Amino acid sequence: MIRSGIKDIDRMSGYDFEDYLKVLFKKLGYKPQVTKKSGDFGADLVLKGKNKIVIQAKRYGYKNNVSLDAVREVYASKAFYKADEAWVITNSFYTKQAEMLAEACEVRLLNRYDLQKFIVEIDPDKKGMIKGE
Repeated sequence: MIRSGIKDIDRMSGYDFEDYLKVLFKKLGYKPQVTKKSGDFGADLVLKGKNKIVIQAKRYGYKNNVSLDAVREVYASKAFYKADEAWVITNSFYTKQAEMLAEACEVRLLNRYDLQKFIVEIDPDKKGMIKGE
């Protein structure tokens, strides 16, 4: 699974994407934990490292943008899990409203290109996949 690139991620189910992120962040030095499939209080993963980070994972069709609902959910989960940071990660992009709310709530939005940079960090052979490089 860790050898997957962005095109493989585009074909994953939402649950497979969460499992992929768990493996990815473990390789990046975090201690990740996938939350329950339902009743997760808005977080799909909890990362432990220097800071505790809650993550809402959104594996969408490439042309669909993530709405502000994901920002609301992860913002609430930050309080529930007593986390230091809240992130939304997608293989796609965000609506303008999601970006505005994330800025106001200090939620970090990681889009398709940010995800690709994480992938390259653990597998430099995939560097040519990132737009603009």
